[in-house]
Amino acid sequence: MLIFSDLAKMDPSFRWGDGGNYNGAGILRTSTRESHMQIDIAIVGAGPVGLCFARALAGSGLKVALFERQPHAAITQPAFDGREIALTHASRDILERLGLWARFDPADISELRDARILDGERSHGLTITAHDGRSAQLGWLVPNQCIRQAAFDEVGDAADIAVHGGAAVRDVVQHTDGVTLALEDGGRVEARLLIAADSRFSAVRRMLGIGARTRDFGMRMLVCRVAHTVPHHHAAWEWFDQGQTLALLPLNGDRASVVLTLPPQQMAEVEALDDIAFAADMQRRFRDRLGAMTTIGTRHVYPLVGVYADRFVARRAALLGDAAVGMHPVTAHGFNLGLQGADRLARAIRDAHAAGRDIAGAGLLERWARAHRAASWPMYAATGLVASLYTDDRRPARLLRGATLRIAQRIAPFRRMIAGHLTQAR
Repeated sequence: MLIFSDLAKMDPSFRWGDGGNYNGAGILRTSTRESHMQIDIAIVGAGPVGLCFARALAGSGLKVALFERQPHAAITQPAFDGREIALTHASRDILERLGLWARFDPADISELRDARILDGERSHGLTITAHDGRSAQLGWLVPNQCIRQAAFDEVGDAADIAVHGGAAVRDVVQHTDGVTLALEDGGRVEARLLIAADSRFSAVRRMLGIGARTRDFGMRMLVCRVAHTVPHHHAAWEWFDQGQTLALLPLNGDRASVVLTLPPQQMAEVEALDDIAFAADMQRRFRDRLGAMTTIGTRHVYPLVGVYADRFVARRAALLGDAAVGMHPVTAHGFNLGLQGADRLARAIRDAHAAGRDIAGAGLLERWARAHRAASWPMYAATGLVASLYTDDRRPARLLRGATLRIAQRIAPFRRMIAGHLTQAR
């Protein structure tokens, strides 16, 4: 499956140096230049993983603040970005525990019951069913916008968490017992632990001196919602076709998010189409298998770049989400990996704080890093191999992937293994 992480109200009476004056909603109200703030944990990046990590620490007795380069409005009311996030059973359990799942509108939650992998002209490929996973569904699709909104709303209800928009980090200095952040507006933040969750292009990762393996696939991915006349039966499609990759993410009703991957020049031609021509083009690319298509949403285009950090931790600092592992979306597990890594780290920190131990001790961070690497590296490496094989249009690669899909379809234990990987059912 191809699936795809201003300060709250201004109050001139507040000064960062006063020890952390929070409003009733848990949002720090303002800042001034040359100000100074002392907290326990500084999280750079208020995307869904950073916000969920903060929410997992609510009520722990630790003072937590998030710093986001984007303006306040982009955090409090995130815009629709076209991305539908595939959530596993394990991730749903975490989101329920954090209170996010209850905030989702049921109309925004779409079940994933089957997953189909198609290759080229073949009408049949590998089909993984919910039955293979011994579950009623393989997972669920929820818009990225809804996850971000629910995460912010949950954090907003926590009195010990602050969110700062329009707050870019200029420099990071690590000390024996903490980290100092210099903000571009002249503010300074002292924290016991720094979390970088500022995307796969993380500036803070570089400030910490952590390198990363970066793979630019040289492609662009377009996502857009469409209506169609042939039911999808809540099956997700991944279609590796000649010169393009297509995906279908089933939404409620006869609607879906279509995902098209093309080289940049070809993508520019698709972007230039009006909505009617775009729908006709997608209908042609899907070879009428979903009937007539109509464009019902805005189009969004993203570069395909994979990132894997050389290290996940530094002195009194850790990387979360895409700053640590930026997955190619073919496995649909990028957010799931980030969320589950954040949950493990938050639980380790809460336990350490409750026991009076150092929340940023080298042993704690290294143990977490080893666990996160063990969970993420096999998937990251396998994803690179799959993306290379299934986007190679040379004849040997086509023959190999065709044979692989046929064999996999016939071996029930292999299908169950894939289903278990997709569901992460507990």
